[in-house]
Amino acid sequence: MQTLKNSVVLITGASSGIGRSCAVKFAESGARLILTARRKDRLDALTHELKNTEVLTLQLDVSDHQAVGRVLGNLPREWDTVEILVNNAGLSRGLDKLHEGKLEDWEEMIDTNVKGLLYVSRAIISGMVTRGKGTIINIGSIAGHEVYPRGNVYSATKHAVDALTKGMRMDLMDTPLRVCTVDPGLVETEFSMVRFRGDEEKAKVVYQNLQPLTPDDVAEAVVFCATRPPHVQIAEMIVLPTAQASTTMVHRKTN
Repeated sequence: MQTLKNSVVLITGASSGIGRSCAVKFAESGARLILTARRKDRLDALTHELKNTEVLTLQLDVSDHQAVGRVLGNLPREWDTVEILVNNAGLSRGLDKLHEGKLEDWEEMIDTNVKGLLYVSRAIISGMVTRGKGTIINIGSIAGHEVYPRGNVYSATKHAVDALTKGMRMDLMDTPLRVCTVDPGLVETEFSMVRFRGDEEKAKVVYQNLQPLTPDDVAEAVVFCATRPPHVQIAEMIVLPTAQASTTMVHRKTN
């Protein structure tokens, strides 16, 4: 098992859900954390909860390529040797048939889930290559393997994450860098609240009558990938609740 003590870990979308849990788990492992998100106040609140580790919080919208270049291209010297990158920032909007979809929803998903991952990766990976050390962990989804009804564009963005992960692995094969993807099924986070723009009733139905994954479950898988010996690369890990067999097959208990 590879130690993470004093390793610099950069996590995007760290203000809630899986990203937040990753921050907590990496902090427990002794890593130094760069946490980015659009909601800086949440990052600052999280920092107060993290004990015995150094944390740098940065307000960043990964879909803004100029901001990504400005913020990540000018990290303080003591933070500019990122060893682990967790590309977690992502979202879903709407659950519409394609011909009824909203252009702004499509653009937000593509800009965040695909372009954002590209911008951050481009800003960080070149330094890893120069230093000859690094692990990239992309947070994908089971939706990157199977499309589900009305999940058209979101599924397309997560298929893109899967393709980009494989492409990164090929491009970095002649380096010591590792490229991993952790692809969860149903995880109870703000995901559905964001998808349905704050509609609590719609969001609740997604996780009704089953035990979904928690953000901690996924974060533990991420840390597992990061702590393998240097010659071991966890290329792909699909993590599902026991009650889920596919994107469309979920067993819900009846009362």
